[in-house]
Amino acid sequence: MDIPPISAPFGPPRDGQTPPAETAARATAEAFEAAFLAEMLKYTGMNSQPDGFGGGAGEEAFSGFLTEEYARLMAARGGIGLAERIFEILKQR
Repeated sequence: MDIPPISAPFGPPRDGQTPPAETAARATAEAFEAAFLAEMLKYTGMNSQPDGFGGGAGEEAFSGFLTEEYARLMAARGGIGLAERIFEILKQR
C-alpha cells in the first residue's frame, strides 16, 4: 500500500508557482546574509570618514542605515553566496 505524504513543503509546484515555504526560506536566507554583510561592512570602517557633507550628528545617525542598505543590495545580487548555501540547507529539512 502506497501512502502519499500529507505535505511536501519544498515539493514541485503544482501550478507553476514557487511554493510559499520555499519563498519564505529564500527570503529568510537572504535577510540573514544581508545582516551578516552589514556587520562585516561596519568593521571595514567605510562610514567612519565624513563625506562631502562634513559629517555631523545626522550623518552619524543615518550611516548605519546606509550600511544596511548596501548589505541588503549586495545580498539581493548574490552577495558572497551565503544565502544560497543557507537556502539549500533549509530546503533539505
